[in-house]
Amino acid sequence: MTSIGFVGLGRMGAGMAARLIGAGSSLIVHDIDQRAVDALAEQGAVAAGSARAVGDQAEIVLVSLPKPDIVYQTLLGPDGIAAGGKVRTIVDLSTSGPQMAQKLAAALADRNIASYDAPVSGGVKPAKEGRLSLMASGPEEGWPEVEALLLRLGKPFYMGENPGNGQTMKLVNNLMGAVAIAVTAEGMTIGIKAGLDPARMIEVLNQSTGRNSATQDKWPRSVLPRTFDFGFATGLSLKDMRLCSVEAEALGVPLKFGDVVLSILERTAQDYGEDSDFTAMAKIVEVDAGLDPERPA
Repeated sequence: MTSIGFVGLGRMGAGMAARLIGAGSSLIVHDIDQRAVDALAEQGAVAAGSARAVGDQAEIVLVSLPKPDIVYQTLLGPDGIAAGGKVRTIVDLSTSGPQMAQKLAAALADRNIASYDAPVSGGVKPAKEGRLSLMASGPEEGWPEVEALLLRLGKPFYMGENPGNGQTMKLVNNLMGAVAIAVTAEGMTIGIKAGLDPARMIEVLNQSTGRNSATQDKWPRSVLPRTFDFGFATGLSLKDMRLCSVEAEALGVPLKFGDVVLSILERTAQDYGEDSDFTAMAKIVEVDAGLDPERPA
């Protein structure tokens, strides 16, 4: 059986990595947080002391990391995965953007390592349960082997051989998801100020043409109860929207709605911190409308 590696055991990565235990002859894991490594080791994974050590022991390595520059250093830095002597395929599950995916693919090809970008969507709970969607691109020849692993994480969609296709699809998805939060916040704020019951509004919207990912999931779970704990950090959403803005500009696509949402995310990060949940965008809309964002549920 193939040996599998996983680097990046954060809130998403830990859940995904756990689902890969038993998928190969071994699962070798690494993270800068030793507690995260120890937790996976207790479940049967093998701890590695560095990213390079994972590349020395695993043939296929998956990574889930927060920022493009961290992805680059973890893969291609002096002590990176690609410096390992055994790795032959690397799968980037992070949202690091199409330009970074192209850069990684070219650099890894020089080392005879196949590169796949396969960013994920779904959140922390689906990551643990294997219900993510994964948007992947990379060499068609090696796709069946990669797909077999990704099927343990959810539903993979092969977007073609061109490096970055998966990343582009993920940016489109996140653009639309963030816009849904913003427009839902506006609509809900109108109703609340007019005296409508917000829970009943969500019921109506989810049986009507206004339903979207925000009304169906984010409002019932995180906004109506005022917990704002859906599981995706404002800072990460802001990073994704900035990547989308860069890509849209490169392609000559005006991002008028996206630019507005980007500004709302910037204010959310400023007012509530980058570690706040991205559903806190709703608070920005409410504040501008004169509502108290700290009101009880």
